Amino acid sequence: MLSDSTVRWRCRRGKKELDVLLGRFLERHLASLGAAQRAALECLLALEDDDLLDLALGRAAPADADTAAVLALMKPGA
Repeated sequence: MLSDSTVRWRCRRGKKELDVLLGRFLERHLASLGAAQRAALECLLALEDDDLLDLALGRAAPADADTAAVLALMKPGA
């Protein structure tokens, strides 16, 4: 499992939309993620920017329930 500082570094992306979305997500939810959600986040962060953005915006379906739960927390107001 990656350290918090490594996760924060990997959340710095090439697209401003992702930087804002992931930055807000980290502020609100990083400390409260369970092990399965943390693993799902790490898998999401391994994706290319366009693929991650498609998932975050609902243009693609998540692969499993843990990934879906993390993506739900990324939505505004979550």
